[in-house]
Amino acid sequence: MSRKILHADCDCFYAAVEMRDNPALREVPLAIGGSAEGRGVIATCNYPARAYGIHSAMPTARALRLCPHLTLLPGDFDRYREASRQLLAIFHELTPLVEPLSLDEAFLDVTDVSRFSGSATWMARWLKEESLKRVGITVSVGAAPAKFLAKIASDWEKPDGLTVIAPSQVDAFLRALPVTKLHGVGPATAKRLQALEIATCDDLQRLPLERLLQEFGKFGKRLYELARGIDDRPVRIERERKSVSVETTFASDLPDIAHCHTQLAPLCERLEARLSRHGQPPVAGTFVKVRFDDFSLTTLDARGGLPTLATFTSLLGQAWARRRRPVRLLGVGVRLVPDDARRQLSLPL
Repeated sequence: MSRKILHADCDCFYAAVEMRDNPALREVPLAIGGSAEGRGVIATCNYPARAYGIHSAMPTARALRLCPHLTLLPGDFDRYREASRQLLAIFHELTPLVEPLSLDEAFLDVTDVSRFSGSATWMARWLKEESLKRVGITVSVGAAPAKFLAKIASDWEKPDGLTVIAPSQVDAFLRALPVTKLHGVGPATAKRLQALEIATCDDLQRLPLERLLQEFGKFGKRLYELARGIDDRPVRIERERKSVSVETTFASDLPDIAHCHTQLAPLCERLEARLSRHGQPPVAGTFVKVRFDDFSLTTLDARGGLPTLATFTSLLGQAWARRRRPVRLLGVGVRLVPDDARRQLSLPL
């Protein structure tokens, strides 16, 4: 029996909560983010703001240049978390198999749900109606036999979308699907695919697995599977945390490596506090993240080792040497030992 997976994704969630609580904001360009003076970035924005070219992760200063009359609000995460809790409660009324991805999106496995005559389409409509009625938030929903297809479907007709990809429609849908819609295909991979004259999944299906492995390594196998609709990942009730990190965007660029070093100790203290809140999980590796004044980004990982000031100092020196420019953001973090590996280590010999 084919699976029935829903992907529910709130439309401009943080902004939606603000517009719900203050209807006067609904028709004006609105963004949630940090101040331009504090080198802030946009967390999300409503659709009137998107009409000006504003999007998430954009520096606030640039957003204000694109739309000088933009209404900018700081995030109120207590309210956002409460709205998210209410939405998840609705999702759990439908099925216990809910995998939250963030405050504003989740996968639901409704394969065995008998309500609504087992129709994933009717379930999706119910989710949308109840979310709007009870929480005041518009949710776009995609339904498909696989997780990655459901996620693509939820974005297909945003905002307030409902797209269903039935099993019988998967092949035709994929053949016309641009490869840039596939999870994991960023600008660099898209450029390499374009060089191979691959624009759609139909083009991608014509390349044998061996060629894809040659061109893209392990990710080639993933491309091979996605182009054919193969995605057997289950909906996980508990998501596995893969990393813990902290970062700071500075009001003024750090001019050199010496100034960067002075900022490491406070970051390490914040990381240690965050790890303590997570029960000091086993660490598989450490990393530093550096964003330079030209917005280029580099990340450097090291396997093993402890998240100490000395470790991060060494990594930072190597990462900074890649560009040798003033720094606007520093981050430090750890990769965590996967749950599967932890279970294997705990098995008796």
